Amino acid sequence: MHAGFWWMFALAALSVSTAAPLALAADAPKVGDKAPAFSLKATDGKTYTLADFQGKSPVILAWFPKADTPGCTKECKSFNANGKALKDLKVAYFTASVDNVQDNMKFAEKFDFKFPILSDPDKSVATAYGVLGPRGVAQRWTFYIDKDGVIREIDKSIKTDQAADDAAQKVKALGLAKD
Repeated sequence: MHAGFWWMFALAALSVSTAAPLALAADAPKVGDKAPAFSLKATDGKTYTLADFQGKSPVILAWFPKADTPGCTKECKSFNANGKALKDLKVAYFTASVDNVQDNMKFAEKFDFKFPILSDPDKSVATAYGVLGPRGVAQRWTFYIDKDGVIREIDKSIKTDQAADDAAQKVKALGLAKD
């Protein structure tokens, strides 16, 4: 009976731990939905909001799990090295994580990143976008948001070392900006 109790306890704990991420995913925005509003501090000292770009330019919001880890470093290096292609398309682009601003600033300074990395330490925006994973970090998803604030694409298969090039190609394919 004692072993049976622990077995049932373990099953109950497992069902709770796996149900929470599924519940969040069900509430996640989808292609065609209005993108959740955000107001986040960035590594350049500014605070950016989605409303800043309303009617002006498309926005790429590339979530990554953790500053200064191998995959995230590759992804951000890609945006740093190849961001000109996105600027030429007149697209606002950001990477974002749930790290605090200080950690993201150290990360940006270490690699001399020339674009803003957004910080969501209270995880509210990551939750609104449905990217908060079961370990409490953002999943590596990129959102393509048009000038009207509508999500046009959600890419969940990021190749970190070519993230910026892939993003520029996606912007063109979606017709979000012209060459």
